[in-house]
Amino acid sequence: MKPANSLDGELSRRLAALREQGLYRELRRVDSPQSARIQIGGRTLLNFGSNDYLGLANEPALKEAAVKAIERFGTGAGASRLVCGSMAPHHELDEALAAFKCSEAALSFSTGYATALGTICALLEKNDVILIDKRVHASIVDAARLSGAKLRVFAHNDPNDLEDILKWAGARTPKSQVLIVTESVFSMDGDQAPMRALVDLKDKYGAWLMVDEAHAAGLFGKNRRGLAEEAGVSDRIEIQMGTLGKAVGSAGGYICGSRVLIDFLVNRARSFIFSTAPPPAAAAAAVAGLRFIESKAGADRCRSMWRLVSECTSGLGLQTTNSPSAILPILIGDESRAVNTSALLRAQGLFVPAIRYPAVARGRARLRLTVTAGHSPADISTLTGALHDLGIGF
Repeated sequence: MKPANSLDGELSRRLAALREQGLYRELRRVDSPQSARIQIGGRTLLNFGSNDYLGLANEPALKEAAVKAIERFGTGAGASRLVCGSMAPHHELDEALAAFKCSEAALSFSTGYATALGTICALLEKNDVILIDKRVHASIVDAARLSGAKLRVFAHNDPNDLEDILKWAGARTPKSQVLIVTESVFSMDGDQAPMRALVDLKDKYGAWLMVDEAHAAGLFGKNRRGLAEEAGVSDRIEIQMGTLGKAVGSAGGYICGSRVLIDFLVNRARSFIFSTAPPPAAAAAAVAGLRFIESKAGADRCRSMWRLVSECTSGLGLQTTNSPSAILPILIGDESRAVNTSALLRAQGLFVPAIRYPAVARGRARLRLTVTAGHSPADISTLTGALHDLGIGF
């Protein structure tokens, strides 16, 4: 018999508390490629939970690139890139990313989380100051805390609050470096950062700006480089971050910026230095994804997605704004009710995930539905009809 204070006993108690709060999570096995339809538990569900915005995760060109990379380079890199794992596909990906973002250089990481952690912790020291938007991704929050720098949080998308903190930072630590970090399109709310205002403020107060384009790259701007391109401020942002597992259709994260920045990260970003390099197939697929995004087919795919977003917002009666997004959150509030609503939709053949604390604040649970280019107008009608039948108001 295990003692009363055993590990399993204590963890079972904690799990029971999560269940009572509507915060328990479990893995759901998916037996199909990512697409507008996925197979879970022997059923085919309409998928409104994926960040595969352009439908590239199962695109033939990306699969072909991955297969060729496996045939030539094998399945694993074998070591970190600073030992002997820096394979040709990784260099080709870095070059493709720099070209895509019109930056001097780029560096790819194994995940978006590792990207944020390695970059922020490499750039800041204990006497520096980091200012983050209240709703930035958890990876940025964790990186800010681990960096040891003085952490301040500004109100969501509020340049006035940010300026007040910048004034404080300048007066308190005149010899310290100040880094501002935000997402361009926020992952849980789908709203956009005031890019021009942020750039003007960081210039005014001599700060650095880091922008996470995870949910914008591939979707915004004339060349689909992201919200920074659309706002016309790409060349004024010191550090552009992004991921390869969303619109690009592969896996990993990246930083784009000056050659000096990238050389510094190669030498100081611990999550890069001490990680085995990603599989060469993932890098090759990402290169193919970037090329697709830059092509005419990519432009057509992007336009198709935005048409479907418009149909969805109209069908749901959501207020349209000048800040469109493929992320459409439906606020429920109570965590258990959000879980139950998601389950009801799943019973009708629709997969719409319930998002709860800690991904969002307590009492701010929601359905986070995403529209992708793989959906059809009929799929959108099915979704909006099901939501209205459940009496979810907008």
